[in-house]
Amino acid sequence: MKRYLFFLVQFLPHMGGVENYTYHLAKALIAGGNKVTVVTSMNVPGTKTYENMEGIQVYRLSCLNLMDGRYPIMKFDAVYRKVNHILSENQFDLVIINTRFYLLSLYGVLFAKKHHYRCILIEHGTGHLAMHHPLLDVLENLFEHTITMAEKMLCKEFYGVSEACLDWLKHFHIKGKGVIYNAIDLEYVESELQHPACSYRELYQIPGDAIAIAFTGRLLKEKGILTLIQAVENMNKTDRKVYLLIAGDGDEEEAVRARTSEHIIALGRITASQVIALLRETDIFCLPSDSEGMPTSVLEAAACRNYIVTTKRGGAKELLIDDKYGMVLENNRLETVQGALEKAVEDSDMRRTGTELTYTRLRKLFTWERAAERVMEL
Repeated sequence: MKRYLFFLVQFLPHMGGVENYTYHLAKALIAGGNKVTVVTSMNVPGTKTYENMEGIQVYRLSCLNLMDGRYPIMKFDAVYRKVNHILSENQFDLVIINTRFYLLSLYGVLFAKKHHYRCILIEHGTGHLAMHHPLLDVLENLFEHTITMAEKMLCKEFYGVSEACLDWLKHFHIKGKGVIYNAIDLEYVESELQHPACSYRELYQIPGDAIAIAFTGRLLKEKGILTLIQAVENMNKTDRKVYLLIAGDGDEEEAVRARTSEHIIALGRITASQVIALLRETDIFCLPSDSEGMPTSVLEAAACRNYIVTTKRGGAKELLIDDKYGMVLENNRLETVQGALEKAVEDSDMRRTGTELTYTRLRKLFTWERAAERVMEL
Protein backbone atom coordinates (compact mmCIF):
# COMPACT_ATOMS: atom_id res chain seq x y z
CA MET A 1 0.00 0.00 0.00
CA LYS A 2 1.22 3.50 -0.91
CA ARG A 3 -0.04 6.87 0.32
CA TYR A 4 -0.63 9.60 -2.27
CA LEU A 5 -1.13 13.28 -1.45
CA PHE A 6 -2.74 15.49 -4.12
CA PHE A 7 -2.75 19.29 -4.16
CA LEU A 8 -5.14 21.06 -6.52
CA VAL A 9 -6.88 24.41 -6.24
CA GLN A 10 -10.42 23.16 -6.95
CA PHE A 11 -12.07 19.80 -6.33
CA LEU A 12 -15.54 18.27 -6.29
CA PRO A 13 -18.27 19.38 -5.94
CA HIS A 14 -16.73 22.11 -8.12
CA MET A 15 -16.83 20.77 -11.68
CA GLY A 16 -13.96 20.91 -14.15
CA GLY A 17 -11.40 18.88 -16.02
CA VAL A 18 -8.69 18.91 -13.34
CA GLU A 19 -11.25 18.08 -10.66
CA ASN A 20 -12.53 15.06 -12.59
CA TYR A 21 -8.99 13.96 -13.42
CA THR A 22 -8.00 13.93 -9.75
CA TYR A 23 -11.20 12.25 -8.60
CA HIS A 24 -11.03 9.37 -11.08
CA LEU A 25 -7.28 8.88 -10.70
CA ALA A 26 -7.71 8.82 -6.92
CA LYS A 27 -10.50 6.25 -7.18
CA ALA A 28 -8.37 4.03 -9.44
CA LEU A 29 -5.44 4.27 -7.00
CA ILE A 30 -7.73 3.33 -4.10
CA ALA A 31 -9.02 0.37 -6.12
CA GLY A 32 -5.37 -0.70 -6.38
CA GLY A 33 -5.12 -0.92 -2.57
CA ASN A 34 -3.65 2.54 -1.89
CA LYS A 35 -4.68 5.53 0.24
CA VAL A 36 -5.32 9.00 -1.19
CA THR A 37 -5.51 12.43 0.45
CA VAL A 38 -6.55 15.60 -1.40
CA VAL A 39 -5.83 19.18 -0.33
CA THR A 40 -7.90 21.81 -2.09
CA SER A 41 -9.76 25.11 -1.61
CA MET A 42 -13.04 25.67 0.23
CA ASN A 43 -14.44 27.62 -2.72
CA VAL A 44 -17.90 26.01 -2.93
CA PRO A 45 -20.50 27.20 -0.38
CA GLY A 46 -21.57 24.53 2.09
CA THR A 47 -18.47 22.34 1.81
CA LYS A 48 -16.60 21.21 4.92
CA THR A 49 -12.98 21.56 5.99
CA TYR A 50 -12.73 17.75 6.02
CA GLU A 51 -14.72 14.94 4.50
CA ASN A 52 -14.25 11.36 3.39
CA MET A 53 -15.43 11.26 -0.22
CA GLU A 54 -15.76 7.64 -1.33
CA GLY A 55 -12.54 6.73 0.43
CA ILE A 56 -10.69 9.94 -0.54
CA GLN A 57 -9.64 12.05 2.45
CA VAL A 58 -10.38 15.66 1.42
CA TYR A 59 -9.05 18.72 3.28
CA ARG A 60 -10.22 22.19 2.21
CA LEU A 61 -8.41 25.44 2.93
CA SER A 62 -10.11 28.81 3.30
CA CYS A 63 -9.69 31.05 0.26
CA LEU A 64 -10.56 34.28 -1.49
CA ASN A 65 -12.39 33.66 -4.76
CA LEU A 66 -10.92 35.94 -7.43
CA MET A 67 -12.04 36.11 -11.08
CA ASP A 68 -15.53 34.80 -10.23
CA GLY A 69 -14.03 31.76 -8.57
CA ARG A 70 -11.58 30.89 -11.37
CA TYR A 71 -8.59 31.85 -9.22
CA PRO A 72 -8.94 30.96 -5.51
CA ILE A 73 -6.24 32.42 -3.25
CA MET A 74 -5.59 30.29 -0.14
CA LYS A 75 -5.66 31.99 3.26
CA PHE A 76 -2.95 31.38 5.86
CA ASP A 77 -5.43 31.28 8.72
CA ALA A 78 -6.38 28.89 11.54
CA VAL A 79 -7.81 26.36 9.06
CA TYR A 80 -4.54 26.34 7.14
CA ARG A 81 -2.52 25.85 10.33
CA LYS A 82 -4.75 22.98 11.46
CA VAL A 83 -4.67 21.17 8.10
CA ASN A 84 -0.94 21.70 7.73
CA HIS A 85 -0.40 20.20 11.19
CA ILE A 86 -2.54 17.15 10.35
CA LEU A 87 -0.68 16.57 7.09
CA SER A 88 2.68 16.95 8.84
CA GLU A 89 1.70 14.20 11.28
CA ASN A 90 1.09 11.74 8.42
CA GLN A 91 3.49 9.94 6.07
CA PHE A 92 3.18 10.00 2.27
CA ASP A 93 4.99 8.17 -0.52
CA LEU A 94 4.28 10.60 -3.36
CA VAL A 95 3.02 14.18 -3.56
CA ILE A 96 1.16 15.07 -6.78
CA ILE A 97 0.53 18.71 -7.72
CA ASN A 98 -2.12 19.38 -10.37
CA THR A 99 -1.47 22.62 -12.33
CA ARG A 100 1.31 25.17 -11.69
CA PHE A 101 0.02 28.70 -11.40
CA TYR A 102 -1.76 28.77 -8.03
CA LEU A 103 -0.46 29.59 -4.57
CA LEU A 104 -1.89 26.29 -3.34
CA SER A 105 0.30 24.50 -5.91
CA LEU A 106 3.36 26.30 -4.58
CA TYR A 107 2.31 25.34 -1.04
CA GLY A 108 2.18 21.69 -2.12
CA VAL A 109 5.67 21.84 -3.60
CA LEU A 110 7.03 23.54 -0.46
CA PHE A 111 5.31 20.95 1.76
CA ALA A 112 6.92 18.09 -0.19
CA LYS A 113 10.34 19.74 -0.05
CA LYS A 114 10.12 20.38 3.69
CA HIS A 115 9.18 16.78 4.47
CA HIS A 116 11.53 15.24 1.89
CA TYR A 117 8.76 13.61 -0.13
CA ARG A 118 9.07 12.78 -3.78
CA CYS A 119 6.97 15.31 -5.71
CA ILE A 120 5.63 15.43 -9.25
CA LEU A 121 3.75 18.28 -10.93
CA ILE A 122 1.19 17.45 -13.63
CA GLU A 123 0.53 20.08 -16.30
CA HIS A 124 -3.04 20.31 -17.62
CA GLY A 125 -2.88 23.27 -20.00
CA THR A 126 -1.32 24.37 -23.28
CA GLY A 127 -1.47 28.14 -22.84
CA HIS A 128 -1.47 30.97 -20.34
CA LEU A 129 -4.55 31.64 -18.24
CA ALA A 130 -6.58 34.07 -20.35
CA MET A 131 -7.68 37.35 -18.74
CA HIS A 132 -9.05 38.92 -21.95
CA HIS A 133 -7.44 42.27 -21.22
CA PRO A 134 -4.03 43.30 -22.66
CA LEU A 135 -2.58 44.65 -19.41
CA LEU A 136 -4.02 41.91 -17.22
CA ASP A 137 -2.76 39.25 -19.63
CA VAL A 138 0.78 40.67 -19.34
CA LEU A 139 0.55 40.69 -15.54
CA GLU A 140 -0.83 37.14 -15.47
CA ASN A 141 1.98 35.90 -17.71
CA LEU A 142 4.57 37.56 -15.48
CA PHE A 143 3.02 36.04 -12.34
CA GLU A 144 2.80 32.61 -13.95
CA HIS A 145 6.45 32.66 -15.02
CA THR A 146 7.48 33.79 -11.53
CA ILE A 147 5.59 31.08 -9.65
CA THR A 148 6.75 28.45 -12.16
CA MET A 149 10.37 29.52 -11.62
CA ALA A 150 9.95 28.92 -7.89
CA GLU A 151 8.36 25.51 -8.49
CA LYS A 152 11.19 24.52 -10.86
CA MET A 153 13.68 25.09 -8.06
CA LEU A 154 11.78 22.80 -5.69
CA CYS A 155 10.27 20.11 -7.94
CA LYS A 156 12.32 18.27 -10.57
CA GLU A 157 9.64 16.01 -12.07
CA PHE A 158 7.06 17.53 -14.41
CA TYR A 159 4.48 15.46 -16.31
CA GLY A 160 1.57 16.30 -18.60
CA VAL A 161 -1.90 14.93 -19.27
CA SER A 162 -0.89 14.93 -22.94
CA GLU A 163 2.17 15.37 -25.15
CA ALA A 164 0.80 18.82 -25.98
CA CYS A 165 1.17 19.76 -22.30
CA LEU A 166 4.82 18.66 -22.39
CA ASP A 167 5.34 20.93 -25.41
CA TRP A 168 3.81 23.82 -23.44
CA LEU A 169 6.17 23.19 -20.51
CA LYS A 170 9.07 23.93 -22.88
CA HIS A 171 7.81 27.52 -22.90
CA PHE A 172 9.01 27.67 -19.28
CA HIS A 173 12.27 25.85 -20.12
CA ILE A 174 10.99 22.67 -18.48
CA LYS A 175 11.66 19.25 -19.99
CA GLY A 176 8.77 17.02 -18.96
CA LYS A 177 9.43 13.43 -17.92
CA GLY A 178 6.37 11.84 -19.47
CA VAL A 179 2.61 11.67 -19.87
CA ILE A 180 -0.08 10.55 -17.43
CA TYR A 181 -3.04 10.76 -19.77
CA ASN A 182 -6.41 12.13 -18.90
CA ALA A 183 -8.84 9.24 -19.21
CA ILE A 184 -12.42 8.08 -18.98
CA ASP A 185 -14.48 5.51 -17.09
CA LEU A 186 -15.77 3.45 -20.01
CA GLU A 187 -17.82 1.10 -17.83
CA TYR A 188 -19.75 4.06 -16.45
CA VAL A 189 -20.31 5.51 -19.92
CA GLU A 190 -21.51 2.18 -21.33
CA SER A 191 -23.92 1.78 -18.42
CA GLU A 192 -25.33 5.29 -18.93
CA LEU A 193 -25.70 4.69 -22.66
CA GLN A 194 -27.83 1.63 -21.91
CA HIS A 195 -30.06 3.58 -19.52
CA PRO A 196 -30.05 7.24 -20.65
CA ALA A 197 -31.19 9.89 -18.18
CA CYS A 198 -33.41 11.58 -20.78
CA SER A 199 -33.89 12.19 -24.50
CA TYR A 200 -32.92 15.65 -25.68
CA ARG A 201 -34.17 14.96 -29.21
CA GLU A 202 -37.62 14.27 -27.80
CA LEU A 203 -37.47 17.18 -25.38
CA TYR A 204 -36.57 19.71 -28.11
CA GLN A 205 -38.41 17.95 -30.96
CA ILE A 206 -35.30 17.34 -33.04
CA PRO A 207 -36.06 15.04 -36.00
CA GLY A 208 -34.34 11.66 -35.90
CA ASP A 209 -32.67 12.20 -39.27
CA ALA A 210 -31.37 15.70 -38.41
CA ILE A 211 -27.65 16.18 -37.72
CA ALA A 212 -27.03 17.31 -34.14
CA ILE A 213 -23.77 18.91 -32.99
CA ALA A 214 -22.77 18.95 -29.31
CA PHE A 215 -20.60 21.24 -27.22
CA THR A 216 -20.00 20.35 -23.58
CA GLY A 217 -17.76 22.27 -21.20
CA ARG A 218 -17.15 25.68 -19.69
CA LEU A 219 -18.64 28.56 -21.68
CA LEU A 220 -15.48 30.63 -21.92
CA LYS A 221 -14.26 32.85 -24.73
CA GLU A 222 -11.12 30.75 -25.16
CA LYS A 223 -13.26 27.65 -25.78
CA GLY A 224 -14.47 29.17 -29.06
CA ILE A 225 -18.14 28.77 -28.20
CA LEU A 226 -19.29 32.03 -29.86
CA THR A 227 -17.42 31.12 -33.05
CA LEU A 228 -19.13 27.72 -33.05
CA ILE A 229 -22.54 29.35 -32.69
CA GLN A 230 -21.82 31.71 -35.59
CA ALA A 231 -20.70 28.79 -37.77
CA VAL A 232 -23.94 26.89 -37.10
CA GLU A 233 -26.03 30.01 -37.71
CA ASN A 234 -24.31 30.42 -41.09
CA MET A 235 -24.88 26.76 -41.96
CA ASN A 236 -28.57 27.05 -41.16
CA LYS A 237 -29.01 29.75 -43.78
CA THR A 238 -28.94 26.92 -46.35
CA ASP A 239 -31.67 24.36 -47.01
CA ARG A 240 -30.18 21.70 -44.75
CA LYS A 241 -30.70 22.54 -41.07
CA VAL A 242 -28.44 21.33 -38.28
CA TYR A 243 -28.88 21.58 -34.51
CA LEU A 244 -26.35 22.71 -31.92
CA LEU A 245 -26.86 21.65 -28.30
CA ILE A 246 -24.67 23.46 -25.77
CA ALA A 247 -24.16 22.08 -22.25
CA GLY A 248 -22.26 24.07 -19.63
CA ASP A 249 -22.01 27.36 -17.81
CA GLY A 250 -19.38 30.06 -17.52
CA ASP A 251 -18.48 33.64 -18.37
CA GLU A 252 -20.16 33.57 -21.78
CA GLU A 253 -23.41 31.95 -20.66
CA GLU A 254 -25.44 35.15 -21.03
CA ALA A 255 -24.04 35.76 -24.54
CA VAL A 256 -24.79 32.14 -25.48
CA ARG A 257 -28.39 32.32 -24.25
CA ALA A 258 -28.89 35.53 -26.23
CA ARG A 259 -28.13 33.53 -29.40
CA THR A 260 -30.51 30.63 -28.77
CA SER A 261 -33.07 29.68 -31.40
CA GLU A 262 -34.95 26.65 -32.67
CA HIS A 263 -31.64 25.17 -33.86
CA ILE A 264 -29.26 26.50 -31.20
CA ILE A 265 -30.19 25.14 -27.78
CA ALA A 266 -28.49 26.16 -24.53
CA LEU A 267 -28.96 23.53 -21.82
CA GLY A 268 -26.98 25.21 -19.05
CA ARG A 269 -25.03 23.09 -16.63
CA ILE A 270 -26.19 19.47 -16.68
CA THR A 271 -25.19 16.35 -14.72
CA ALA A 272 -22.66 13.75 -15.85
CA SER A 273 -25.50 11.34 -16.66
CA GLN A 274 -27.24 13.98 -18.75
CA VAL A 275 -24.00 14.70 -20.65
CA ILE A 276 -23.83 11.04 -21.70
CA ALA A 277 -27.53 11.10 -22.62
CA LEU A 278 -26.88 14.17 -24.77
CA LEU A 279 -23.84 12.69 -26.54
CA ARG A 280 -25.78 9.47 -27.12
CA GLU A 281 -28.10 11.43 -29.44
CA THR A 282 -25.65 13.77 -31.18
CA ASP A 283 -23.61 13.03 -34.30
CA ILE A 284 -20.72 15.49 -34.12
CA PHE A 285 -18.84 16.95 -31.18
CA CYS A 286 -17.09 20.28 -31.71
CA LEU A 287 -14.58 21.95 -29.36
CA PRO A 288 -12.89 24.86 -31.20
CA SER A 289 -10.71 25.80 -28.23
CA ASP A 290 -7.65 28.05 -27.94
CA SER A 291 -6.12 26.12 -25.04
CA GLU A 292 -6.62 22.58 -23.74
CA GLY A 293 -4.67 19.78 -22.10
CA MET A 294 -6.41 16.50 -22.84
CA PRO A 295 -10.08 17.56 -22.64
CA THR A 296 -12.41 15.16 -20.87
CA SER A 297 -15.25 16.38 -23.09
CA VAL A 298 -13.46 15.00 -26.17
CA LEU A 299 -12.92 11.63 -24.47
CA GLU A 300 -16.61 11.48 -23.47
CA ALA A 301 -17.65 12.31 -27.01
CA ALA A 302 -15.39 9.56 -28.38
CA ALA A 303 -16.82 7.05 -25.89
CA CYS A 304 -20.33 7.96 -27.10
CA ARG A 305 -19.20 7.56 -30.74
CA ASN A 306 -19.49 11.17 -31.79
CA TYR A 307 -17.37 12.33 -34.72
CA ILE A 308 -14.95 14.89 -33.29
CA VAL A 309 -13.99 18.30 -34.68
CA THR A 310 -11.50 20.19 -32.51
CA THR A 311 -8.32 22.26 -32.66
CA LYS A 312 -4.65 21.29 -32.41
CA ARG A 313 -4.27 23.35 -29.22
CA GLY A 314 -4.29 20.39 -26.87
CA GLY A 315 -3.94 16.65 -26.61
CA ALA A 316 -6.87 15.70 -28.80
CA LYS A 317 -4.44 15.10 -31.67
CA GLU A 318 -3.02 12.21 -29.63
CA LEU A 319 -6.44 10.55 -29.80
CA LEU A 320 -7.22 11.66 -33.37
CA ILE A 321 -3.85 10.63 -34.78
CA ASP A 322 -4.74 11.31 -38.43
CA ASP A 323 -7.65 12.56 -40.52
CA LYS A 324 -9.27 9.13 -40.61
CA TYR A 325 -10.09 9.49 -36.92
CA GLY A 326 -11.51 13.01 -36.86
CA MET A 327 -10.67 16.62 -37.64
CA VAL A 328 -7.90 18.48 -35.81
CA LEU A 329 -8.03 22.08 -37.03
CA GLU A 330 -5.06 24.42 -37.36
CA ASN A 331 -7.01 27.30 -35.81
CA ASN A 332 -10.47 28.23 -34.58
CA ARG A 333 -11.25 30.99 -37.06
CA LEU A 334 -14.86 31.08 -38.23
CA GLU A 335 -14.16 29.97 -41.79
CA THR A 336 -12.04 27.04 -40.53
CA VAL A 337 -14.63 25.78 -38.06
CA GLN A 338 -17.56 26.24 -40.43
CA GLY A 339 -15.79 24.51 -43.32
CA ALA A 340 -14.91 21.51 -41.15
CA LEU A 341 -18.45 21.17 -39.82
CA GLU A 342 -19.95 21.43 -43.31
CA LYS A 343 -17.69 18.61 -44.49
CA ALA A 344 -18.50 16.46 -41.46
CA VAL A 345 -22.24 17.00 -41.87
CA GLU A 346 -22.18 15.96 -45.52
CA ASP A 347 -19.93 12.88 -45.24
CA SER A 348 -21.64 10.19 -43.16
CA ASP A 349 -19.14 7.49 -44.21
CA MET A 350 -16.26 9.62 -42.96
CA ARG A 351 -18.05 10.10 -39.64
CA ARG A 352 -18.77 6.39 -39.26
CA THR A 353 -15.17 5.35 -39.92
CA GLY A 354 -13.77 8.06 -37.67
CA THR A 355 -15.95 7.23 -34.68
CA GLU A 356 -15.05 3.51 -34.76
CA LEU A 357 -11.30 4.12 -35.12
CA THR A 358 -11.34 6.69 -32.33
CA TYR A 359 -13.34 4.47 -29.98
CA THR A 360 -10.90 1.59 -30.46
CA ARG A 361 -7.92 3.84 -29.67
CA LEU A 362 -9.75 5.28 -26.65
CA ARG A 363 -10.29 1.81 -25.14
CA LYS A 364 -6.63 0.96 -25.60
CA LEU A 365 -4.93 4.03 -24.14
CA PHE A 366 -7.27 6.37 -22.27
CA THR A 367 -8.64 4.51 -19.24
CA TRP A 368 -8.18 5.30 -15.55
CA GLU A 369 -6.68 1.87 -14.94
CA ARG A 370 -3.87 2.75 -17.34
CA ALA A 371 -3.37 6.16 -15.70
CA ALA A 372 -3.25 4.63 -12.19
CA GLU A 373 -0.76 1.99 -13.36
CA ARG A 374 1.48 4.80 -14.64
CA VAL A 375 1.35 6.61 -11.28
CA MET A 376 1.96 3.40 -9.31
CA GLU A 377 5.00 2.71 -11.48
CA LEU A 378 6.40 6.04 -10.34
